[in-house]
Amino acid sequence: MQMAELKDRRQRAIADLIRADAVSSQDELAERLADLGFAVTQATISRDLEQIGAMKVRRDGRYAYVFAGQSDAPAAGLAAVLRYWARSVEPAANLVVVRTPPGSAHLIGVALDQSQLPEVVGNICGDDTVFIACRSGKDADALSSKLRSIAGAHQRPRGR
Repeated sequence: MQMAELKDRRQRAIADLIRADAVSSQDELAERLADLGFAVTQATISRDLEQIGAMKVRRDGRYAYVFAGQSDAPAAGLAAVLRYWARSVEPAANLVVVRTPPGSAHLIGVALDQSQLPEVVGNICGDDTVFIACRSGKDADALSSKLRSIAGAHQRPRGR
């Protein structure tokens, strides 16, 4: 079996495990994958989770991996991701800049992509910053207000 095919099978197995039952840690995921015949390291699991767009959120009083678009996981929606990970949201010309803790920007990027907001043309994620491209400055102002509202009162733009 080719490496790419093995990786695809492993990532499908991870996605199936996450959708089927609450998986709360990478160790737990490694054990379940071993039961399915996949021998993987924590680093491989971490990369796979990022590549398939899985994120860890608090759900039913505990943390679990979910997908932003998972219909049975309301905590995984854009609102929950923004409330938990967004530290600030502010417009800059036709962009909206969202700051996050280190290593968390991609979580917001995935949720934004899946939300298909009409103001969003696309986004680029760094380590702790998401740049969201809008069609105009007016759209960026409206989107930043919307995202701050969704995220909660603590996400205020600096200097405004």
